[in-house]
Amino acid sequence: MVASTRVKGSAAQTSAAYFAAWKRGDLQGMATLVYQPPVDFITRHRSFSEDLHVENIQLRPGAVKSTGETSAEVPFSGSRTLSEFGAWPFSSTLRLAVRDRTWKVLWAPETLDPLLKDGGTVRLTEFDGPAVQLVTSEGEKIPNDSYAESYLAELKPEFDEVGQGWALESALPGQQTRRLMTVEPKVSLERTTLSRSVQAAAARALDGVRDASIVAIRPSTGEVLAVADRLENNYSAFRDFFPPGSTFKTITAAALLEAGLDPAAEVDCPGKYTIPNSRSIKNAGEQGHGTVTFADAFAYSCNTTFVREAVSRLSADDLVETAAKWGFNGAELDTGLGGYCGRMDPPDSVDELAVDSFGQGSVEATPLCMAMVAAAVESGSLRVPRILSKDAVEQIDGPPAEPVELDEGTVAALRDMMAAVVDHGTAADAGLPAGVSGKTGTAEAGGTREHGWFIGYRDDLAFSVFVRGGGSGRSAALPVAARFLNGL
Repeated sequence: MVASTRVKGSAAQTSAAYFAAWKRGDLQGMATLVYQPPVDFITRHRSFSEDLHVENIQLRPGAVKSTGETSAEVPFSGSRTLSEFGAWPFSSTLRLAVRDRTWKVLWAPETLDPLLKDGGTVRLTEFDGPAVQLVTSEGEKIPNDSYAESYLAELKPEFDEVGQGWALESALPGQQTRRLMTVEPKVSLERTTLSRSVQAAAARALDGVRDASIVAIRPSTGEVLAVADRLENNYSAFRDFFPPGSTFKTITAAALLEAGLDPAAEVDCPGKYTIPNSRSIKNAGEQGHGTVTFADAFAYSCNTTFVREAVSRLSADDLVETAAKWGFNGAELDTGLGGYCGRMDPPDSVDELAVDSFGQGSVEATPLCMAMVAAAVESGSLRVPRILSKDAVEQIDGPPAEPVELDEGTVAALRDMMAAVVDHGTAADAGLPAGVSGKTGTAEAGGTREHGWFIGYRDDLAFSVFVRGGGSGRSAALPVAARFLNGL
């Protein structure tokens, strides 16, 4: 009895003082109440709070329980508010004993938090989420197996915003880390211009078709609605050039129309034509159609007509200037993903002008380019396509190029001529839905099998179908186009 009266304070007083100091963050005051506190007592508490981003702590002490004549304990619960997770509850026990005739706290790491017992650790870790999730213009997931995957993968690095996730983890020595709480990173969504329905139709139209692509554009805006690319050997529908064959007659026809040739004018379409003092040109299969209108010569894709009219009515500069106005200038396009339209060298001779007039010789175009051409006929303006929003493209490529306004009379005539191709020309009876206008193309490819093309539009959707080494436009590209358009 005498000895007990010589003990300073009580377990209740010491524990109350300890909890009060802890609540107000007085680490030095806490340390004075601990028996032989570790040298890093204050540092441990401060680091624990700072490392876990603790904003505040609430403590709820229980009743003091005697565990012996000179020992006691106080069970308590609490909650830390972590900036990333909110409330994080815990419970522990404060142990006390008489040391040097004074009630002291017997501190151990688990007093700070029970997870620290036996060398346990608690840490806050940060992890990266996906850099960006590219979605359709409607905000939906881009269809699987869309044949646009390589384009999307190339786009993702343009967006360096990475969602950050947080995990609160604990571990004991020699044991596997376990996650106590997780905040998943916010997924960054970036809308492309791809239409879910158009992209799906393009992809399904290419199922089973090797070495081919479909590019679809909205003529009124230049938005790329679909890019389904199954070209092999790392060829790209946006970047690689191929001879466009008779689809280029759209450009030559524009030059001839602006040179004064009327769509209703009668012209000859022989199976074979010899340029005066120069070479001979043949139609496919040397098929002739006699005397026809210029519009029908376009519909029947008469090489001989186009050569004869081009060499007699156009200079080399005329064709080059018209082609440049329609995108055949070799310049890179600011689509958000790069790419090119077309290119051609100035013809040095009548022979070169002749073969250029029907899309051979030095004339080359990307599948993207020929979709641009079809879109320009429909809208009357040549627009640089874009696969992202205007703001995103400007951020990547700089200020956009202004649309090139084309001659109204020229595009009106071309619309009628492209409609004739489907009505009674080379694309007639091919299973295309009503309202499609277009142009077939077959391009020689340096000894390999011919490339097949079909370009066109229907309402506010323009497209190009390209089948590399697939044969003629009629046999290779048209069936794909029909599947695509009927699948919309």
